[in-house]
Amino acid sequence: MLDMNDKIKIFKALGNETRFKIFKNIFTGGYACSIDDTKPTDDIIAQATCVTSIAEHFDFALPTISRHLKELKDAKIITMTKNKNKIYIEPNIETMKEVAECFTTLVQEYESGVIYQYDNTK
Repeated sequence: MLDMNDKIKIFKALGNETRFKIFKNIFTGGYACSIDDTKPTDDIIAQATCVTSIAEHFDFALPTISRHLKELKDAKIITMTKNKNKIYIEPNIETMKEVAECFTTLVQEYESGVIYQYDNTK
């Protein structure tokens, strides 16, 4: 379960335009990974992408892209798996479900007229 600090970290990570674009494309399968093999042999899903495929879409050096990916990973909205000489990246669906659930609850409470006391511990 995400606590308040986890949620803040997610929104800070996605508050940067470059990181948001990277995440959106990872989440929607906007990057195609150039894999030498026909399919990875590990448990990496077919939609996973790799760092070099992401870097091809930006005018940044690879270390800059890696730094952005680290922020997204630290916010737990992507996962990174190393396989041989490539790092594969996938969206963390469980975290995104929790974030979506937070918004769904807020909208439902708003629409139902529920008024509650702000609790900064959650």
